[in-house]
Amino acid sequence: MDALTFASALVALAGAATTAVLGYWTQRRLRLLEQRNLMDSYGASLAWSAYDLQARLYNILYGHDVDLSPGPSRGFMTAFHLHGTLEEREYVRRSTVFVLAEYLGWVEILRRDIQFLDLGQSRANQRAVTMISSIGTALNRTSAHSNVLRLWRAEQRAIGELMVHPQGEPGRRRCLGYAEFCEKLDGDEIFRRWFAPLLADVDRLAEDTAPAVSRLAELQQKLIALIDVLDPKAERFPQFRELARSAMSVRPAN
Repeated sequence: MDALTFASALVALAGAATTAVLGYWTQRRLRLLEQRNLMDSYGASLAWSAYDLQARLYNILYGHDVDLSPGPSRGFMTAFHLHGTLEEREYVRRSTVFVLAEYLGWVEILRRDIQFLDLGQSRANQRAVTMISSIGTALNRTSAHSNVLRLWRAEQRAIGELMVHPQGEPGRRRCLGYAEFCEKLDGDEIFRRWFAPLLADVDRLAEDTAPAVSRLAELQQKLIALIDVLDPKAERFPQFRELARSAMSVRPAN
């Protein structure tokens, strides 16, 4: 091989190597961009589900305070579960369980479709993962006072799996809606069996909220912290932010 041929071969080899490296980094960049787009899209849905769950917890906790205050006013659980119509009582039971299950459904969707380790350079995503784990720990924790709405880690996963709509595909998944959730409760015995303990927990909460106040307050505060991470500029919940911080300041989690 003469010098010219050898030099040409080296140039070709270098070109191929450069193309391979550029191709690798281009694919990696596209993959990261895709994952971050998924995080933005799914993160918005997760934020809304966290908001709905914390809002129901707030209604329960604030309603308990109303029940303890002098006067004829009744709190949320007392007014609509204990003294409401049969339709109102069933709505309170099912909707409370639904907002918890929907949150777990979006957590499961994130776990399936987004490789968090690939997003390790994103501090916001790291904080989101930390908060999701912390909320899971709060749901899993046992208490000497009350274990209502407690779910073991595997149960959290199972509830989340049941809430993922079967017709979804990677990147385009969604949770069951409330109507679909209620239909499955009525028509699918296996599905209902997973949620029966949570429905019974709502009944116990209505009878006596006091033992669960500390547990539910901790869970609500952790959900608020997750919303802060997912919506740092308060674009989705502008009016909620100050109300949430006010609630956190007057109700400690210990």
